[in-house]
Amino acid sequence: MVGAAMLSLAAQAHAVGAADPAKELPVDPAACVTASQASDADKVLSECSALIDNPKATKTDRINALIARASVLISRGQTDRAIADYDVVLQLDPTFADIFNARGELQRKRGDRPKALADFAAALKLNPTHASARSNYRSLAQEIERLGARMAVAGRPSFNCDTARRPVEKAICADPELADLDREISVVNGWVVREASKVDARTARLRQREQEAYLSRRNADFGRPGYDLKKAMRDRLQQLQGADGY
Repeated sequence: MVGAAMLSLAAQAHAVGAADPAKELPVDPAACVTASQASDADKVLSECSALIDNPKATKTDRINALIARASVLISRGQTDRAIADYDVVLQLDPTFADIFNARGELQRKRGDRPKALADFAAALKLNPTHASARSNYRSLAQEIERLGARMAVAGRPSFNCDTARRPVEKAICADPELADLDREISVVNGWVVREASKVDARTARLRQREQEAYLSRRNADFGRPGYDLKKAMRDRLQQLQGADGY
């Protein structure tokens, strides 16, 4: 997340040379600047908001005030309002790579991955050496790729439903939640066995026999009075996730 200090520095750097020295500023931004430098959140919201809403404020002063206010809104968890301020900044100056990156981080925080990725890409287009934007873009692209892979197998168990013969397997195939549980159990068990093999072969065989015993109990107990398949599967997953510090 872009902090208030970084945004302040970015705004100051961006403002250098922006004002026309031949013209006297019609609005004095001093109160907003002072509040921002003092990290007085309440004053920033009041003074900088007044500057933002003043039609006589210069573009540079409005940008600085918007960035200052957005930093306070971020600190108070008001993500949507901070994004709205960044939207205005980028309308006023669409070449501000830092703000594209900052808005992307907020979009990602609220779960809008496509918009976040687009913002990180825009920041990199403006500044190919922007380290934070590059890191954000790479990690989010990988996250989206993993989610896509997960979605491709959503509702599918670890076995082929077309060849399922046991009643318990048919029940798992008929319930997407059970199918996802079965696949997750299989994936985590594979990880646990691989990790155990790094210790010794005996431990790995023990872990695999535990999985085989679970499957045997599941197959034998399914359909009996009082047997809860979903609970049994969740218990097995919990047991696996606690194995070897998984």
